[in-house]
Amino acid sequence: MEKAVFDKFRNLIFDACGIFLTEQKEALVTARIGKRMRALNLQDYDAYFHEVVADRTGKELRELVNAISTNVTHFFRERRHFDFLSDWVREQTGDGRRELRIWCAACSSGEEPYTIAMTALEAMHKPVRLEIVASDISTRVLQIGKFGVYRDQDVRTVPVPLLRKYFQKGVGRAEQLFRIKRELRDLVSFRQINLSTPPYPVNGSQDAIFCRNVMIYFNLDLRRKLVQNFEQLLRPGGYLFVGLAESLTGIHPNLKSVEPSVYCKG
Repeated sequence: MEKAVFDKFRNLIFDACGIFLTEQKEALVTARIGKRMRALNLQDYDAYFHEVVADRTGKELRELVNAISTNVTHFFRERRHFDFLSDWVREQTGDGRRELRIWCAACSSGEEPYTIAMTALEAMHKPVRLEIVASDISTRVLQIGKFGVYRDQDVRTVPVPLLRKYFQKGVGRAEQLFRIKRELRDLVSFRQINLSTPPYPVNGSQDAIFCRNVMIYFNLDLRRKLVQNFEQLLRPGGYLFVGLAESLTGIHPNLKSVEPSVYCKG
């Protein structure tokens, strides 16, 4: 791919979803765009760029974003966050809270919000209303999350008691598949939200926001806007969880670090 064409794709993707692609990502972009070009029987990268721009429906732009988005996830990823969440939910429900609202702001294919739901249910001192919004820019992974069906290798990080309690194992030709049971699926509302275009359509003050391993793809200005909007959505005493490799140092001083990658709104 010529540098001028790569720069056009880079700018288009940044404008569409805020993902900042360095020059070192050219090989990745080339490979992922190639899949869409083959689907459309196109041989030239510039021709595909014009195909995306000319599509007034926005469908091909969504396909491009789906192709570029990185969706690395698994159940109980970065386990210490869920240990923290468990202790907090136990304390809150023991103190008489009747409702908990949590936003999983980059949910990928659903493993993270379903892990949040399992963790919260298991930790509740007594039953309370639990609302989890799960959002992502990629419509492809949102459909996977809504359907809630995972392969045998996908659920290997789920503790066996929780696997038996919250998953239904397939039979016959589907014996290697596991589906999230309806009682858990009903707690999670999946929707497309573009984090690069605040304010966000999330109703009510949130008790916790998970936005993990996403800000590394954004530039500093967008990270600041992102965290500022998260702070506005959090209730006082609410928590923001970011990836263990991420930090808010120099981004937003009003959220207090309570442990690595966990921040509290005062």
